[in-house]
Amino acid sequence: MMTRREILSLSALALPALIPRARAQQYGSMGTQRVKALPRGKPSGLPFHAGFVNVAAQAGLHSPIVSGDEGKVDYILESLGSGVAFIDYDNDGWQDILTLTGQRRFTPNPPDATIRLYHNNRDGTFKDVTARSGLGRGGIWAEGITIGDYDNDGFDDIFITCYGQNILFHNNGNGTFTDVTEKAGLLHSGVRFGAGCTWVDYDRDGRLDLFVSHYLVFDSDKVPIRGKNPDCTWKGVPVYCGPLGLQQEQCRLYHNDGNGKFTDVSDQSGISLIDPTTGRKRKPGFGLTAVATDFDGDGWPDIYVACDTTPSLLFRNNHDGTFTECGLDNGVAVNQDGREQEGMGLGLGDYDTDGYLDIFKTHFSDDTNVLYHNNGKGYFQDVTIKAGLGVETRFVGWGAAIEDFDNDGLPDLFYTTGMVYPDAVDKVPDSPWKTPDVLFRNLGGGKFEELLDQAGPAMAEVHSSRGAAFGDFDNDGDMDVLIMNINEPPSLLRNDVSGDSHWLKVQLVGVTSNRSAIGAQVVAVYGGRRQAKAVLAQSSYLSVNDRRLHFGLGAETKADLEILWPNGQREKVANVTGDRLVVVREGSGIVGSQSFASRTAR
Repeated sequence: MMTRREILSLSALALPALIPRARAQQYGSMGTQRVKALPRGKPSGLPFHAGFVNVAAQAGLHSPIVSGDEGKVDYILESLGSGVAFIDYDNDGWQDILTLTGQRRFTPNPPDATIRLYHNNRDGTFKDVTARSGLGRGGIWAEGITIGDYDNDGFDDIFITCYGQNILFHNNGNGTFTDVTEKAGLLHSGVRFGAGCTWVDYDRDGRLDLFVSHYLVFDSDKVPIRGKNPDCTWKGVPVYCGPLGLQQEQCRLYHNDGNGKFTDVSDQSGISLIDPTTGRKRKPGFGLTAVATDFDGDGWPDIYVACDTTPSLLFRNNHDGTFTECGLDNGVAVNQDGREQEGMGLGLGDYDTDGYLDIFKTHFSDDTNVLYHNNGKGYFQDVTIKAGLGVETRFVGWGAAIEDFDNDGLPDLFYTTGMVYPDAVDKVPDSPWKTPDVLFRNLGGGKFEELLDQAGPAMAEVHSSRGAAFGDFDNDGDMDVLIMNINEPPSLLRNDVSGDSHWLKVQLVGVTSNRSAIGAQVVAVYGGRRQAKAVLAQSSYLSVNDRRLHFGLGAETKADLEILWPNGQREKVANVTGDRLVVVREGSGIVGSQSFASRTAR
């Protein structure tokens, strides 16, 4: 008798023959699923002790993030938006903000349409320091961000993917950055559509290597403009073409040589998906957000890529400098029905506090977002319907997180939304361009409920949002949200937590591991729960979160920490007092701590 995994494998392999929309020779557009939402159950009636207020304007975030012309999207490039990031670039203990930019085609780019850096003033406001920083690049199509200290000098560097040429900015340690792309050997010939990217020490040599996923091959001179190809429609309305019918491009892996330079090892590592028998390269899919962490508990980082309209990819680390793509075998390539989905964003966390990292992946409207449960050995089960997430199919999902927003000890689910077809909304009134963020609160027992009006006024705002970064920008012990909005200033959702729940933040510093501790995992043990979190260099949608790991503790005031460092070493720190940030240096235990100000002292 065949196993469920074998059945799913066969069904997924048969997809191109069974589903006309998947034929690569035909153009197609996003959003071809037709999944009906399940009925909502009776609300739990439980209070939710968190509420979000959009404080972007009063915080000083006024510059819009450009992505094409307002109200007009003729090509798929203009629809994707970009990521955002929290970064403590000057090591002062406060999260600064980085935003990206795209371009306009028919109207001039505004002068502030550049990569922008905002310094945290530690009083709820930010100062635009772009001009001095050297980051103010304009006239580009920037997409994704990954942040990490690739040269282990104690300051975080920035890598940005673009349509065109990617950029590596080295942090000079004095508030300025230098473009070292060419010096680092990361210039490439031709035009590439960089999307997902993440630092990852795949060979555990203590230096951060670089992984890049590409969305597709795009040339506006060869791709029909919106309305010129009858196959490119959505609900009967002409829209831009893609991604189906456009050429896929291989992912890339660059090895850090330790001298400020990188070497492309995509082929020999298996990342470019070369068939060892035939020598031919397998199509990788339309890759977007990338995350790197150890999914199977073997102490070596793996890489997962959310793919749009094609099966998502899981690269398992073979411990010898090579990877094997195993997304289908391990249960994260398709959904429980064996269908590929429009993968956009990725949230990683431990929603059921069993000590293993689960995956939350966002998709297009008329489909469910997916929640994959990890059995601890890197094999996943789609628990979307069981968890109660099938009640929401209205929106296109992007930036995502598994985070404990009310500090009750149970991580919740949050994601941003926004339509991609502004030209079609008048003809399809149930699919507006601007839509609200979505929050599912964790009820325990593997169940969630969507909060429609209980999480603060910001949740009622509508934007066409994309990337989101999650972190504590005001250092008050809860998780806030920075959101990229198409052709608008970003949103900054300040989380105002009430109640008596406790929390703990953990900041890791590598010694023999990479200094950023990217790839490390921490399990916090409290009140019979074991909550796992990972130090990531990209997640959400092409974005970067606050690297300080946040654990809600509920009624507990202390936790034991179990740390798996990027080099595979394990360390335990017992009886850690909550309601503070602790800094753990590899091999030395806690070397610093900080108690944050009261939430009521604003």
